[in-house]
Amino acid sequence: MRVGFAGTPEFAVRALAALHAAGHTIPVVLTQPDRPSGRGLALAASAVRRHADAQGFPVLQPRSLKDAASRAALLAIPVDVLVVAAYGLILPREVLGWPTHGCLNIHASLLPRWRGAAPIARAVEAGDATTGITIMQMDEGLDTGAVVEARALDIDARETAGTLHDRLADLGAATIVDVLAILASNGRLESRPQPESGVTYAAKLGREDARIDWNQTPVAIDRRIRAMSPSPGAAATWQADAFKLWLAEVPGAGGYADASAGPGAGAAAEPGTIVAVGAAGIDVVCGPAGARGILRIVEVQPAGGRRMPAAAFAAGRRIVPGSRFGTVSV
Repeated sequence: MRVGFAGTPEFAVRALAALHAAGHTIPVVLTQPDRPSGRGLALAASAVRRHADAQGFPVLQPRSLKDAASRAALLAIPVDVLVVAAYGLILPREVLGWPTHGCLNIHASLLPRWRGAAPIARAVEAGDATTGITIMQMDEGLDTGAVVEARALDIDARETAGTLHDRLADLGAATIVDVLAILASNGRLESRPQPESGVTYAAKLGREDARIDWNQTPVAIDRRIRAMSPSPGAAATWQADAFKLWLAEVPGAGGYADASAGPGAGAAAEPGTIVAVGAAGIDVVCGPAGARGILRIVEVQPAGGRRMPAAAFAAGRRIVPGSRFGTVSV
């Protein structure tokens, strides 16, 4: 089949590679324009652009598809179907109707839960036990199209957005290949409308999402740290200097063998107060009044530095019980 492709980040690369490996012809790849990146702000190509160039696929990088002039070159290319994966541009009606069999989106959730830009991070942050991949027949709404195929995936207890991203990218690639095999065989795809109940929205991650609020419960902060890994990284402050938190845990009753704190320790302390420093990490009071708990910080990264064990961070900065972490301003 002639399969057009639209995508931008690494998540989309795996699907594009799988479609090519399955024997489909790729007459055009759409991806976001090159963007300034790094300290020098040199233009950098997207992950999809780099892969497409390496494979010799024709690439188009329109800044918008809203006007006829920007769509002209694209619509002149005959395709049987357009596969979309984290592309980042809205497809207008004219583009949705361009392929013979329409546009199929690879979405990283079980729709209608987590429609929108950041379904992987939001699922981790919410503590969902299950997520998955939905192949959706695209319409003009925000991830509202009919479901062609959905496959579930369990979220591990210590999952980060990064590890879940990789597993979902592999599942999405395998699923779209299977769906296109059915389309090639039958000449059509069965679909079903999304249910009206259970709709949630996965808003794009912003600076506020990376900010650790020590007034939240230990479980909520742990989930946020994992949801923000590897990007943008959760952040807090020590003596007004921001640092990133990459790994934490909520210790159980027997989790304090190497530290002076225990369950219930620091119940009267203010959120952000450090109650113990040991080889296993830094124990911090967090949670609302009347429901204080302990979060153990295990791995951090100071500004301009490398990731390191929290114990080493504490030793280098002379962090001791009774001192306090702060909250990054937004």
